[in-house]
Amino acid sequence: MSGFLAVLWREYLFFKRRFWTITTSSMVAPLLYLITFGWGLGRSVNLSGVDYINFLVPGIVALSTMNTSFNAIATPLSIARLYDKTLEEYMVAPITILSFAAGKIVAGAMRGIYAALIIITISFIFGARLEINVLFLALMFLNCLVFSSLGFLVALKIKSHPDMARFNNFVITPMIFICGTFFSLDRVPEIMRHVINVLPLTPASQGLRAVALGGEIPLWAPAVQIAYLLLFTGWGLYVCNRVE
Repeated sequence: MSGFLAVLWREYLFFKRRFWTITTSSMVAPLLYLITFGWGLGRSVNLSGVDYINFLVPGIVALSTMNTSFNAIATPLSIARLYDKTLEEYMVAPITILSFAAGKIVAGAMRGIYAALIIITISFIFGARLEINVLFLALMFLNCLVFSSLGFLVALKIKSHPDMARFNNFVITPMIFICGTFFSLDRVPEIMRHVINVLPLTPASQGLRAVALGGEIPLWAPAVQIAYLLLFTGWGLYVCNRVE
């Protein structure tokens, strides 16, 4: 437990030193989405009787928590492992691999939660009307954990910094646009919809949107995300043990 808290404390100190940089960078992309789609289409377009801005914001929360949680861990950990060679400091420290992994993953998830709270605040200024409750926050945190654990895994698997850029280009960026963040999946061909539904971001955007709009959450959504969390975390621990 002390090792886990030590890793969290180290991440908190980093966050504290880079507070304004982290805060402003967390706002740029969501602001662009809200200005482009929220102001441009927000009140003039309806999807199933819902103002588009209210449909849009849960998707933006899902993709922003994905990006923030993933990049908060993947980029610095890969640099520490491949270039700075500071990952060895953790490997020889008197903490367990589990404590190290848990501390990193939870720290990345907390960064995602921070970014999401900023986005939700801004969305209300833009006129969004959503139901934000405990279930919404729980699903949001689960999404943060999923992509933070994915960032941990990828950082330990890649062989160079360009590999990280390629992973972002071929995996993270496509999910931003095809996982139901900006549009409904109802009109997507059925075969393609089944593929999209099993991608890690889709359950988050679908679940968050259902809760925010006062609907019934699809039970498959959190189940798929929990399965991904267990897969990425277990795989990450296995790879981390091999690195050690």
